[in-house]
Amino acid sequence: IRLATENEQRLSELPAHAGCFKKPRTVEFIFLLSEKWHLDQPVRYQAVEIFDRFMIKRVEQICKASRENIKSSEQGQSRSALKDQIRDTFVLRLVSCIQLASKLSLHYNIVNSDTALKFLKSLNYSYTKQELLESELAVLETLQFQVNVSTPLTYIELLLEVLGHNGCSLPAKPSYQMCVQLLDYFYLKRDTIYDTLLKTAIENSTPNKLQVAKFLIVKEDFMLLALGIISSSAFILNPGHWKQVVEHLNCVTGITSRSILEFSYAVLEHVTGSIT
Repeated sequence: IRLATENEQRLSELPAHAGCFKKPRTVEFIFLLSEKWHLDQPVRYQAVEIFDRFMIKRVEQICKASRENIKSSEQGQSRSALKDQIRDTFVLRLVSCIQLASKLSLHYNIVNSDTALKFLKSLNYSYTKQELLESELAVLETLQFQVNVSTPLTYIELLLEVLGHNGCSLPAKPSYQMCVQLLDYFYLKRDTIYDTLLKTAIENSTPNKLQVAKFLIVKEDFMLLALGIISSSAFILNPGHWKQVVEHLNCVTGITSRSILEFSYAVLEHVTGSIT
């Protein structure tokens, strides 16, 4: 109930450009670096979500400051210079978000300053420890220190526990492992899968701008995403029990079986290359 309430609250406050910094290359960078640093699985998803939320707020702040400078006729930075500023600190911010996510995991293997600086130096960036700390602080202040939020994996883990408690015939360990693999895949193919889902939902291959805008709330619905991933995992592991799993998920969350199935079709179509 707490997660469902949190999800609804987050969806009611979505910025217009939510998710626009979850592009495949950005996600791949975070995943690969998390793997290089041997971080726990949840850290990578937390880092992606922190980075997306931070960058959207940061761009909004910069645009607002730029408009105020123009209005007051002050000698401020031009918009192109502000874009350069975002671009020049992009990798630094990515690393800072991974650092913060690693600290939130309460794992002994957190990313310290030396590790981060060594990596940045390998990419020919010459940052100091002070600049690295200031970057972390910039992320925290921009997000008003609200960085420890639930990720789609949190929803998946809890729903799997509920299914097990309710007696659903879903093998716990294989299901979790499959869900994590599918979630990784989903993050890397996010836009493509949601594009398929939107076209299926509206039964039209050319959605208009209004339909795309309204679909944003679906793209950021972590509960629906968790249901789609669990359902897809159940189909891959044991198609015979798939309908039973979907019915259980429907009973637990109140989200319609059709919505869960449509999400599963979109995921499975891209995983298998076929809708058969």
